[in-house]
Amino acid sequence: MTRVQATEPGLDAVARWPVAIGVAAQLSGISPKMLRHYESLGLLGEVQRTGSNYRQYSLADVHTLRFIRRARDMGFGLEAITELVGLWHNRRRSSASVKRIAQKHHDELTQRIEALQAMQRSLHTLLCHCPGNDRPDCPILDDLAHP
Repeated sequence: MTRVQATEPGLDAVARWPVAIGVAAQLSGISPKMLRHYESLGLLGEVQRTGSNYRQYSLADVHTLRFIRRARDMGFGLEAITELVGLWHNRRRSSASVKRIAQKHHDELTQRIEALQAMQRSLHTLLCHCPGNDRPDCPILDDLAHP
């Protein structure tokens, strides 16, 4: 194990690297189960193991896990994250490749937002037409019953 000088919040509290899965999970904000899943998908590359076969995560692994978490928080899917991680590690990448992935995700988000806003408008209209009283007539149920 080697001593590491880390400058990111949380990482400077770790005196020795590599770290066990629980510490890596805590530092990255990703559950151990998801961490193992990302490893199985090849997002981390080859993770070091002890003689007892316990995973040992390096500072670089934790940085990658934080990158993945941030990308997930932004709603990127696993396919896009796989591409982004590869581009992030490739210093010869073109920013055009990264922008293409981000633009596609942006466009998909825009479409989803528009669909949600249309649903919201429809529901608002139905709510305005429903008297919400003790009578059984309900335009909301009538609308849901007819495709």
